[in-house]
Amino acid sequence: MSSAPGYVLGSEAAEVARLDGQAAAIAPATAVLLRAAGVGGDMRVLDLGTGLGHVAFAVAELLGPGGTVVGVDQAAPLLSIAEQRRRAAGLEGVRFEEGDARGVRADAPFDAVVMRLLLFHLPDALDVVRRQLRALRPGGLVVLLDFDNGASRTDPPVELVARLLGWMERGFRSAGANPRIGTQLAPLLRAAGAEAVTTLGIQGYFAHDDPRGPAMLAGVMRALAPRIVAEGIATEDELDLGTLEARIGQAVEAARAVLLPPAVVGAWGRAALSA
Repeated sequence: MSSAPGYVLGSEAAEVARLDGQAAAIAPATAVLLRAAGVGGDMRVLDLGTGLGHVAFAVAELLGPGGTVVGVDQAAPLLSIAEQRRRAAGLEGVRFEEGDARGVRADAPFDAVVMRLLLFHLPDALDVVRRQLRALRPGGLVVLLDFDNGASRTDPPVELVARLLGWMERGFRSAGANPRIGTQLAPLLRAAGAEAVTTLGIQGYFAHDDPRGPAMLAGVMRALAPRIVAEGIATEDELDLGTLEARIGQAVEAARAVLLPPAVVGAWGRAALSA
């Protein structure tokens, strides 16, 4: 099995803010996909790679009074923030644990496992999904949510955005991440042994005068910049992070272009009812 790569985007204050913004942007798609997959009722749900707890909290909103969520992540600083937010919200049915996705051990099988933006970073994604399927109760639900960065673009094309997206893809791949993993979620589930697999992608749209598009793209580029520079993909001068968000906004505005962020892809299936 491959060793666990570090989360390439880090956990500093700027990255926490970026993750919060990203989570807000994809919250509607996440809610639609979780509902479509069948998350609800009094399920006992495992949220792998919970990070700041965004998905754990979203799942909790869908559950009945007997439902519970366990969020697991290896980044202690993010979990600390998630726990503070849980306490502030008074969510008794949610708890967080530090741990790696490969080594989660539960005292009883879960009814469902959810992974959002986790497999993106794992070179051994199939092994992780296969292991979690085996840990579910018979007929249990597995839900994978991840990005397809290949769907990101502007219409009409904007040269600056296209160049940045190319640098982004190369940066992620140099770190062992797969920025197009969303396209492979359904095949991955089937290969892992899931049954009744369904997949659906949701694409967002940011109008030329919507500041969220440039902010999201610039935020990822800032977080990934050390990797991009270290790998010789682009120089600090080429990135010019201090003006990047403004330049993206100006270029998109000048073209009156729509900026499409990565598609949020969901795939879900069931563990076998019997061996």
